[in-house]
Amino acid sequence: MDDNAIVQRWRQTLREGQAGLRERYFAKPEAFVLLHSHCRLVDRILRGLWKDFAIPPSHALVAVGGYGRGELYPHSDVDVLILRPEAPSPPPALTKDATRPEDSQQAEGANESGDDQDERIGRFLSALWDVGFEVGHSARTIAECRREMQADVTVLTTLLENRLLAGSHDLYRSLMDVVKSDLDLRAFYDAKVLEQQQRHIRHHDLASNLEPNIKESPGGLRDLQTVLWIARAAGIGWKWSQLAAAGLLTRDETRHVTRRERVLQHLRIRLHYLANRREDRLVFDLQNQLAASMGIEDDGNRRASEHLMQRYYRAAKAIRQSNVFLLQNLQVKLFPIDSVPHPIDRNFHAVNEFLDIRRNDTFEKDPHTILESFLTMQRHPGLKGMSARTLRALWQARRRIDNEFRRDPVNRAAFMQILREPRGITHELRRMNQYGILGRYLPVFGRIVGQMQHDLFHVYTVDEHILMVVRNLRRFTEAQHAHEYPLCSRLIADVARKEVLYIAGLFHDIGKGRGGDHSTLGAHDARVFCGQHGLAQEDADLVVWLVEQHLMMSTTAQKQDISNPDVVHAFAQRVVSERRLIALYLLTVADIRGTSPKVWNGWKAKLLEDLFHAARRVLEGASATATLQDSLAERQVEALKLLRTQGLREDAHQPLWNQLDPVYFQRHTAEEIAWHTKLLYYRVDSPELVVKARPSKAGEGLQLAIYVRDQPNLFARICGFFGKLQFNIVESKIYTTRHGYALDTFTVLDPEGTRTHYRDLTSYVEYELTKRLEDPSPTGPIPAGRVSRRLKAFPITPEVAIFPDDKGSQFILELVAGDRPGLLAGIADILARQNVAVHSAKINTLGERAEDVFLISGPRLHDENALVRLETTLLQTLRM
Repeated sequence: MDDNAIVQRWRQTLREGQAGLRERYFAKPEAFVLLHSHCRLVDRILRGLWKDFAIPPSHALVAVGGYGRGELYPHSDVDVLILRPEAPSPPPALTKDATRPEDSQQAEGANESGDDQDERIGRFLSALWDVGFEVGHSARTIAECRREMQADVTVLTTLLENRLLAGSHDLYRSLMDVVKSDLDLRAFYDAKVLEQQQRHIRHHDLASNLEPNIKESPGGLRDLQTVLWIARAAGIGWKWSQLAAAGLLTRDETRHVTRRERVLQHLRIRLHYLANRREDRLVFDLQNQLAASMGIEDDGNRRASEHLMQRYYRAAKAIRQSNVFLLQNLQVKLFPIDSVPHPIDRNFHAVNEFLDIRRNDTFEKDPHTILESFLTMQRHPGLKGMSARTLRALWQARRRIDNEFRRDPVNRAAFMQILREPRGITHELRRMNQYGILGRYLPVFGRIVGQMQHDLFHVYTVDEHILMVVRNLRRFTEAQHAHEYPLCSRLIADVARKEVLYIAGLFHDIGKGRGGDHSTLGAHDARVFCGQHGLAQEDADLVVWLVEQHLMMSTTAQKQDISNPDVVHAFAQRVVSERRLIALYLLTVADIRGTSPKVWNGWKAKLLEDLFHAARRVLEGASATATLQDSLAERQVEALKLLRTQGLREDAHQPLWNQLDPVYFQRHTAEEIAWHTKLLYYRVDSPELVVKARPSKAGEGLQLAIYVRDQPNLFARICGFFGKLQFNIVESKIYTTRHGYALDTFTVLDPEGTRTHYRDLTSYVEYELTKRLEDPSPTGPIPAGRVSRRLKAFPITPEVAIFPDDKGSQFILELVAGDRPGLLAGIADILARQNVAVHSAKINTLGERAEDVFLISGPRLHDENALVRLETTLLQTLRM
């Protein structure tokens, strides 16, 4: 039979077998049955191919890795080792009575040259691919395997999980002898633990990423495999039941870890089937389909995908718990150290620098010690962590935290003391969350553990985000981070009772997923907590106000014109006191920084800081009697001082300033006024276009000043230019002088953060934008960029609102949509075609979510029918 016929026969066998396995799995989902049945199917085909290609019996075919373990997912690689003899034996002399080579496979293998054997093995491997396998293969002698094992612990790990499929039993046994004799258990244990640490770091040490890898992320299947690899290497076993027999797991823990492992196995199996390829990430594209395939449905408050992901996160969290104490238990069992316990108090002592309970029933006998254990960790910085015995006992005792426990004044005082300790707050809150203690003590927190947020800018689950916010607040207090948050560090140093901020951080998003306004729900929960835990009325009122208003400052700074004194006054009136302002500013910075590494930037930092300082001046009474003219005069005086330091003569500003009205001075900072004046004082009536770029004073991005005789569609053409460059416009201030010149200021950012050397881009942007604006031809379409997978999976329903401003002379346009390249340019083009003038724009991008606000005017905006047509056109564009 030729090679093609062999391949066709086994390919058909594989297709029919895989189809049958899939059908049986979805009819009766049993992960164990599928994984092992798939292995048996592949075993049969590989043995058949090995025989069909008459591989010499001196060789051995060995299944290794996951396939060798006997677990093969629908589209996983088939890992095999072709074990070669050390050297080919010389062919025996052929006598007249000898059996002909073609009549005996043994004789054939013995008489073939090395090249012939290699040719057969090459055909065999090619056939594996042609049949339809994703093959991971190696062909080595035992000596070569030994060298590879000594050089790479990954190879050793792969060889630990093995099964002989076909070929020489003697050669296979010799390899197993080498693996066993060469294994240095201590070195292997250390290498696997370090390997796990590095893997966790690659995944940001979080199981709660939006698209977690079921296999590799912290709490993934690899964490369980790491434990089993070490147990196998130590000769303890390769099943959870065997680890339990060795005293490493209790019966309940064995059931628990098996159940969580099955959850992840089912998810991985279904992912492979849905993607029709090897896909181990819970990607946005497949989350909804995966939820549907498991019979999970939307409810009134949450998507089906959010329920699915919560199921995953809770399983991953439990697996990570098991991994921690199992690795500790293995270390103690395999490498015992005679260590003298160092007493701490009547309940705890330190063993090998780990906190250890004095008795196995410490938490059961005295539940007060549950919270006391975390306080003890905070107060003894020399402790590296909790012992496996302590962690196991904590996990088992968590059910002792009931209503009676929560009402106990001793426990309430202990929890408050955890928040008041000078160190270790973040570490211990995270440890409490990891082992289910925090969610038991605060049931409202327990409801949001593992809860996904599909708002397109939070990249963590709600519980992880909350703890990230508390962490950020704590970092403000630490000297080593003062350079990151100089203003926050100065402000928090004067906060008398910092636990008020931490409690606000704990509750600010705790109402999510219940339906209704999460700020209102969280404020109610915070009030109950504060009353139960004895906070002074003043502090309780502040906590409740912060939770209820935690979005107010970011909304004001990012959506309103904070250069307008009326906006600042209105904000200050809602804040009422300086204490509230400081607390709200600190919580807002911590909150935004805790959503996603991509959401926070220097521009947002500057907006919030400017609003804070402006509101503080109002609250201090600096503007209580001041008129708008007084504040503008102060700004002009400050700008003139800056100009004097730059060497301009005293009256140099007059030609330009004579063409500027109070609106200009209201919308621009003193520093921007000085910059514009220095650029333009000698060319106020110049017929030439002026384009000047500089690194933004916010620390990120470019700021551009554009000065030219006003012309139609200028805003749209500028937006089109930056759209083609794939820059994000985060703010624009559009102004027309008294003598008909446009003086526009834009701040732009690189959305990918790859072009960090903005100073090097200034000349390029100046030249290209000048050339573009001097060219009267139409801008042309903006090239369509890729819409993110996340936005495709969870699209945002566009929103458009147009309404008059407070004075009724201009209109405010608010847009919400999924962000994409060219979005702003398309909006600008529509406004230009409708003869709508743009006076300012606040462009706020939160991950893949755009929330933009424009101040506009135009004769058609006063016609209700025309206004409806404009809103309809904008909505159609946003949906594209």
